[in-house]
Amino acid sequence: MQPTAPEVSTRSADSPSALRALAPVFFYSAVVGVTTVMLGPLLPELIRHWHIQDAQAGTLFTATFAGQLCGACFAARRLRASVLYGAAITSAGCLAMIWASFNVAHIALFCVGFGIGAGLTAGNILVGTVVPSARSRLLALLNVVWSCGAIASPAILSACGPAGLRTFFLVASALLGVAAVFAIMIPRSEKSQSEAFSSAAALMSDAKPKRLRIPLPRLPLLAFATVMLLFVGAENALGGWLPTYAVRINSSASFTNIAMYFWMAELAGRLLMAIPTNRFSEATLYRVSAAMLFFVVMLLLGLPHLASSGIIVLTILCGLTIAPLYPLLIAFLLARTGSHPGLGPLFATASLGGATLPWFTGIVSTHFSSLRVGFAVPATAVLLMLLLSVGITGKRTQNTEGGIRSEGIAS
Repeated sequence: MQPTAPEVSTRSADSPSALRALAPVFFYSAVVGVTTVMLGPLLPELIRHWHIQDAQAGTLFTATFAGQLCGACFAARRLRASVLYGAAITSAGCLAMIWASFNVAHIALFCVGFGIGAGLTAGNILVGTVVPSARSRLLALLNVVWSCGAIASPAILSACGPAGLRTFFLVASALLGVAAVFAIMIPRSEKSQSEAFSSAAALMSDAKPKRLRIPLPRLPLLAFATVMLLFVGAENALGGWLPTYAVRINSSASFTNIAMYFWMAELAGRLLMAIPTNRFSEATLYRVSAAMLFFVVMLLLGLPHLASSGIIVLTILCGLTIAPLYPLLIAFLLARTGSHPGLGPLFATASLGGATLPWFTGIVSTHFSSLRVGFAVPATAVLLMLLLSVGITGKRTQNTEGGIRSEGIAS
């Protein structure tokens, strides 16, 4: 997320005009969910198509998330334009993937990531600011819609048949093109936005940077930034490499089904979070979830011979246990900072995890000739997230305007 004012004036939660204004954003979020996670189910086919090693395949994640990082940095200036052009750029990148060689694919995937970073960041800001009284509910719904798109990604690939890769990219490009057209319906910025930007410019011209500083001590701020980076990296290392691992240990396994199980389990875990309960505090739930996720990943790392049912069970457990971590992390952060305009760069740097940890997983896999050993990378990340929980679940200094559950830049 980036500091900005909303492009749509504040409305009541039940306003039909507010819902109409957000409808294109929700449609875009569902479509972009397909492309955000597509490398996971596509990776086995891409490795076979280009005859590459795991270390080389890992650079595809790096290209995509480097693009997301850059796109997120440019998203906040013009929200409507960021969604519209973000969808168009991602559509063009998917179209280029139909004919791209391995080297050219990095450029195409960077464009895909750039569009995702710009569009998703702007979409989250729009949904989180258009109806402040319903912010938590709308962002939770946006997260569910994105997850539905992520689940649809392997299903679309499976439905594409023998010409899977090219047909998938063509379908994804077409859907994003439709999303770009729908984004034209997002209302243009109103006077309130111009006034907000004028106020921000006045603050900068008056040389009062302290007002834009995040109200957190340096160590907790570093802890939050590190954990966000580790989460995005671990989520994409697991979601990206589990389908490939399943096919390698059992040729009868379906990589599209494994990818679908992971994202469906994550969606189910976040839906369960919405059920009110007083049994656990948020800090306890975070630590329990992180500890259980570490245990599951260690099972992946430590069991050399898994049946097809075993990999399915562990994949589902990975999705269920990782699901609460990011929403809780954002809740801890906003509880201490509020809706501070300086949070944008903090959210953008989370993409560094997605750019590096899946790549490192491939490097370790190639070095040891074992993708199973490569899971030591996300296991280490989860362990660090657990150890750093002390720094992010501490005493709250500010109240939020409502809990927030959001994928932020593409998880």
